Amino acid sequence: MVNSNLATFSDWSFNSALAIYLVVLVLHAAEYGFTRNPDRKRELVGAGGPEIAPDLGSTITQGRTLPERLGRTAVALTVLAAGLHAVSLLLRGLATQRVPWGNMYEFGSAICLVAVVSWLVVLRKHDVRHIGAFVVLPMLLLLFVAGKLLYVEAAPLMPALRSYWITIHVSAAILASGVFLVSGVASLLYLIRLPHEANPERFAGMGPKLPTSAALDRLSYRLTVFAFPIFTFGIIAGAIWAESAWGRYWGWDPKETVSFISWVIYAGYLHARATAGWRGSRSAWVNVLGFATMIFNLFFVNLVTTGLHSYAGV
Repeated sequence: MVNSNLATFSDWSFNSALAIYLVVLVLHAAEYGFTRNPDRKRELVGAGGPEIAPDLGSTITQGRTLPERLGRTAVALTVLAAGLHAVSLLLRGLATQRVPWGNMYEFGSAICLVAVVSWLVVLRKHDVRHIGAFVVLPMLLLLFVAGKLLYVEAAPLMPALRSYWITIHVSAAILASGVFLVSGVASLLYLIRLPHEANPERFAGMGPKLPTSAALDRLSYRLTVFAFPIFTFGIIAGAIWAESAWGRYWGWDPKETVSFISWVIYAGYLHARATAGWRGSRSAWVNVLGFATMIFNLFFVNLVTTGLHSYAGV
């Protein structure tokens, strides 16, 4: 029995969070756009040039520049949106009396929530707030696809998913995928920043405002190190569930196959990151490839191919 009132409140919370995330994206984009080019500033100071004019927001009270005020507001709204986002999943679960990741809409929403929380945790440890637009954009796109194209009415779990393993296996996949999203964005930005450091004329518009390549590389590596064991556990848990449901641990179903490919790629990234000659852009490309396979697995395999996991698309 589905509680229609709670389901409606869940939808309202989701749509409200989506709207706030859009505002967050605009604020982060404005912060990035108004941030002064630090490389140019250092060049002028080093050459004994004229005194650098203050940023647009330097006259704002409390001594904070306009970009900083925009960025802080964006982070505050991100916390608010994440709260509403979490409430939407909680109400969805209460409305259906089950875990709130029983279909692609809920699964995609949960992944995006993990990505947002991961980003907020990153902000507590690293001074990378001004790249927030690059993190929020793919998350917002995925959330829009989940909410507007994959949405289904709240309903009980279909029989194939009525197992305690959905809590163990799918939650691990959600947690790993959300963290991998942030890691993949960090590696993409690294591939822009690194060439710029070698040749300032390359990516002259974006490169100077990004964190250093070392900081981005360290960030993507740490996130992957955190997510990879969880992803590994999720695959193992899925195999155990498969044996219980279908009588075999592994059958090279499309979902299983692409998940295994993703696991191999991420394992390769961690190995490459620790191997001389592969550190740098080579390992970053491996990490980006791993993220691409995760997105492919999430949408194409779930929604287009036919296999034992096809029910995940409902």
